[in-house]
Amino acid sequence: MIKIIKGDKKGKEEYLNLLKSRRTEVDSEVVKTVSNMLSDIRENGDSSLIGYTNKFDSEELNAGNILVTKSEIEAAYNKVDKKFLEAIKKAKLNIEKFHEKQKHNSFVIADEAGKIMGQRYIPLKRVGVYVPGGTAAYPSSVLMNIIPAKIAGVDEVVMVTPVRESLDINPNVLVAADIAGADKIYKIGGAQAIGALAYGTETIPKVDKIVGPGNIYVATAKKLVYGEVDIDMIAGPSEILVVSDDSANPKFVAADLMSQAEHDKMASAALVTTSIEIANKVNEEIEIQIKDLKRRSIIEESLKNNGIIIVVDSVNDAIDIGNDIAPEHLELCIKDPFSYLPCVRNAGSVFLGHYSPEPLGDYFGGPNHVLPTNGTARFYSPLSVDDFVKKSSYIYYSEEELLKAADSIMTIAEKEGLTAHRNSIAVRKN
Repeated sequence: MIKIIKGDKKGKEEYLNLLKSRRTEVDSEVVKTVSNMLSDIRENGDSSLIGYTNKFDSEELNAGNILVTKSEIEAAYNKVDKKFLEAIKKAKLNIEKFHEKQKHNSFVIADEAGKIMGQRYIPLKRVGVYVPGGTAAYPSSVLMNIIPAKIAGVDEVVMVTPVRESLDINPNVLVAADIAGADKIYKIGGAQAIGALAYGTETIPKVDKIVGPGNIYVATAKKLVYGEVDIDMIAGPSEILVVSDDSANPKFVAADLMSQAEHDKMASAALVTTSIEIANKVNEEIEIQIKDLKRRSIIEESLKNNGIIIVVDSVNDAIDIGNDIAPEHLELCIKDPFSYLPCVRNAGSVFLGHYSPEPLGDYFGGPNHVLPTNGTARFYSPLSVDDFVKKSSYIYYSEEELLKAADSIMTIAEKEGLTAHRNSIAVRKN
């Protein structure tokens, strides 16, 4: 059962405080451990990288077998279910179609003779994609991280993922990486993999940006190497906020809340509804549906500690609460969701109507599922093609046009006390 509260000021603050309580600082010992590992990788390259991998993952790994071969990828295709293969290919097409629309064109302004200026969009040269292994092997994340990079025009996408003791990688992940277009795949994981991507080793090339989810050690490593390379984001626990009126189907809402609660015990699932009847029926449906779910214990703890149902007077009140929370996923299970879409200011991704559940976005729909968490949707965006390009501006003035502007430039330089700046213009004027 999820706790039901009123959507007044006190109730809203109660839930916001609950969300804030999940934002814990990383343990200092974790930071120290990761920092030492990164220093080792930076100084010793492959020897440290392989040493850590032998210690944590497989003693069989060495510089000669660290790169996934074509034959290993071919073998993975023989191990995956044909239905899965077909589904992944369909998902790829949807994701490509959406992200193609995000591409920008460079521009040039040449309105006046003697003046030319513009902006160029330049793809990053090399990007590293981290993919978790073990029980947290998500082929969908492989697609979501690699496809936008390829559409952006990144020269080389390097994927890293932890190897199992037998030196193999989850075949579903390998196949997804091949379909998405990974250029190289290495059998390394953990903080050591982040260090290798950030600094480069004899075997692993240095990248410009690192994307992809991971455990606390991976997340800490990404945070520590930021500045040496760019990163996508530091992701927190998963979140869903469902806004509903009396048109919502309690079965659907209950199922959607649990779809996020099953991620982990710190995941947050909330319903903001105008109907106390819907609120009660959703709780009843959770009790019914949870009995058959594999991760029941995780869902129960997540809903108990981080779940809530807030009853409000209107849909506008519900969306106001959503804008304050800035959830990772926002579902509008209401009569006319498109009319309320302009009111949504803060959300990672919005799901409209009764037949657009959050897992549609996770796996298949097209928009990226790498989304801002912990309220950062107030100022941060989903992963996109924009994350894999940089912009460079340029400017050209003829002698005549520069001389026209010379006095204005020198005046500003003088006010800032930068005489060498003034002189750079003056020597061309005299």
